[in-house]
Amino acid sequence: MRMMVTGGAGFIGSHLVDRLVSEGHEVLVIDNLFRGKKENIAGHLKNGSVQFYENDIRDYDQIKDKFKGYDVVFHLAAQSNVMGAVEDIDYSFYSNVVGTYNVLKAAQAAGVRRVIFTSSREAYGEAQYLPVDEQHPLDSKNTYGASKVAGEKYCQVFQNMGAFETVIFRLANVYGERDFDRVIPIFLNNVARHEDIHVYGGKQVIDFVSIEIVIEALVQAITNDEATKRPTNIGSGKETTLFELAERIMKLTGTNNRVVVDPPRSVEVVKFTANISRFKSVFDIAIPDDPLYYLEKMVGKMN
Repeated sequence: MRMMVTGGAGFIGSHLVDRLVSEGHEVLVIDNLFRGKKENIAGHLKNGSVQFYENDIRDYDQIKDKFKGYDVVFHLAAQSNVMGAVEDIDYSFYSNVVGTYNVLKAAQAAGVRRVIFTSSREAYGEAQYLPVDEQHPLDSKNTYGASKVAGEKYCQVFQNMGAFETVIFRLANVYGERDFDRVIPIFLNNVARHEDIHVYGGKQVIDFVSIEIVIEALVQAITNDEATKRPTNIGSGKETTLFELAERIMKLTGTNNRVVVDPPRSVEVVKFTANISRFKSVFDIAIPDDPLYYLEKMVGKMN
């Protein structure tokens, strides 16, 4: 099929592009390279297996003519860093809210069959109960979460209007190679540079899910009709504290860095674990018992 990936040069997007190309799909990538890196898809560009446009979804005129003839749109383009979204509220709003609306409008005009949207666990805000299921209130704690709630609602409205089918994934903390400026790559950089590991507040409980699992879910969503009926959490369903994460990384790297507890950051969600009952019932994906199993692969790439 013909697939479009917005944000296809980014962390999750580039891994998805790898998979789609490997399965023989025709792939077009739109990315403004704000967080994406062209080097992430350089091999595909060199051999001509991917078409790339350095366009910005905030500008409808830049993207409106790119969607014609595409079957499925994976909408991943976003300001996807919580602290970045807080520090530049305008960019996160125009990228995540206006940009999403532009993508949906262009997809409708082009007759796209399905749009797959990556939302976030940040949409829930601070958990009222754990694990968090999809019926939990959407009570965002920061501007990033609020922008994802808005994106979800627009996806649902376009589907309700009969424009196209939508799949909404609420992603837990995704980790893997090519990521940066989030907790796992930051900790890995700390140990590589023999620096202190900084933990903000020290009470965080996080649901980490590997890039492999997320990509498998995205690919299965191409043809999974049950996934269009309501949002789905994508996570491991397991709790990990930041101290456990730091200890695991130091063990894998053979280091013994100092862990420093700094004051908490008010915009960050303290505790989240996903209820993945729906995920497991709707998708055929094995969920490892160890949510941090993929760390070993990441550390191996560092050495």
